[in-house]
Amino acid sequence: MTANSPRATAVEIVEAAVDPGSWRCWDEAVEVTTEDAAYRADLLAARERTGLDESVITGEGRVRGRRVALVACEFRFLAGSIGVAAGERLVRAVERATAERLPLLAAPASGGTRMQEGTVAFLQMVKVAAAITDHKAAGLPYLVYLRHPTTGGVLASWGSLGHLTAAEPGALIGFLGPRVHQALYGEEFPAGVQVAENLLANGLVDAVLPASRLSGVAARALSVLCADPAAAAQVSAPEPATGPCEDVPTAESIRLSRLPGRAGVRELLAAAATDVTPLSGTAAGERDPGLMLALARVGGTPCVVLGHDRGEHAVPGTGQALGPAGLRAARRGMRIAAELGLPLLTVVDTAGAALSRDAEEGGLAGEIARCLADLVTLPAPTLCLLLGQGAGGAALALLPADRVVAARHAWLSPLPPEGASAILYRTTDRAYEVADRQGVRSADLLANGIVDAVVEEGEDFLPRLGRVLGSELAALTASDQGERLSARRARYRRIGL
Repeated sequence: MTANSPRATAVEIVEAAVDPGSWRCWDEAVEVTTEDAAYRADLLAARERTGLDESVITGEGRVRGRRVALVACEFRFLAGSIGVAAGERLVRAVERATAERLPLLAAPASGGTRMQEGTVAFLQMVKVAAAITDHKAAGLPYLVYLRHPTTGGVLASWGSLGHLTAAEPGALIGFLGPRVHQALYGEEFPAGVQVAENLLANGLVDAVLPASRLSGVAARALSVLCADPAAAAQVSAPEPATGPCEDVPTAESIRLSRLPGRAGVRELLAAAATDVTPLSGTAAGERDPGLMLALARVGGTPCVVLGHDRGEHAVPGTGQALGPAGLRAARRGMRIAAELGLPLLTVVDTAGAALSRDAEEGGLAGEIARCLADLVTLPAPTLCLLLGQGAGGAALALLPADRVVAARHAWLSPLPPEGASAILYRTTDRAYEVADRQGVRSADLLANGIVDAVVEEGEDFLPRLGRVLGSELAALTASDQGERLSARRARYRRIGL
């Protein structure tokens, strides 16, 4: 059986993930102590079948040279079920990883908790979840690779707590197993729901990939998640941002920002970032095409990136409207930055928030408010880039940051200019006039202390912008946290005074 098989063994998965010869098992021998004769026979048969003494293996290895702790389920051992011994083994491994400050990679494949041990096995998920939470609270990365199948209490605890989560192609992943559903309700569970690819489409996992790619993808993510931003700050050379302020008419900047071929966040990452690992949605069942979330090194500085995504199918000149799910995905990025101490880069480029019944019922206004509150108080260093359009609450939600950089033709407005014109004059014909009076241009924003630097556009724009952003991120990372947070609050307290 190969490592790409849906039923690859735990050992094969580990061997696929770590560098050859680097695996070191942490497991201590487990004795069979049950007095239940039938269960004892099942355990002994599982041991004979798998060559393992329990349903999980734990240890450490190197992933492209980086020391990493790993835990994996063996499905052939009583369907990878978790009993008291397996739960204790998992917790000890997580605690050791935390104590030794190792990133943790988990590869579950399980039917859930072990029915033969009853409620005490069921409660093992509490202590495993607690140990994972402590690991993350220590600022250490936790990556999950969901294998076929992963269901029940395992998915509902340590299988769903990753900073990043990937899944095997075609893997069955769901809370309620299909066999249990049919027994309880007398009908088959709807086809295609509990499948890895559907979870990706719905923002529950970040990637679907075979085990053969696990090592490379994990290494790329860990190169950002485990990076020392302070070290990057020491080696990054300053890059000047603001040059002579060109007097560009407001109407011209707005028109240029809306050109269908104008570079967006994807083009920026392609030109100015390395080690990019895209994430998908909220990790809680929502995904919005209007928001891109990724890990990356921008200008050489490791960071979390979240930004408005114009998207391939957006209406030319308008961009992709942002809904509440997109803002919840943005808040996921903020949490990752806070938990792992990584700087956060937000990219504003939006024609506005989604205007629909779904957006209203989904809590759009409340999510804007929570984004503002989270960003203003976020302990991680924050940098905002105004890259293009900056219309309304969808733009404001990603704005509050320690530093704000704007592209020359970016702008920021309480509403799309046409909307402001309609409010004031009951026509959209005076949009540019209103925008000019509102001071939406990058030059106006700079003069009013809303942005700190303006990057001229033109030749070599994106690589040059990337260097500016990298220098800004590195400088922020090197700053004192308390002073930075105080300055951030003061900054937004005094605007307009």
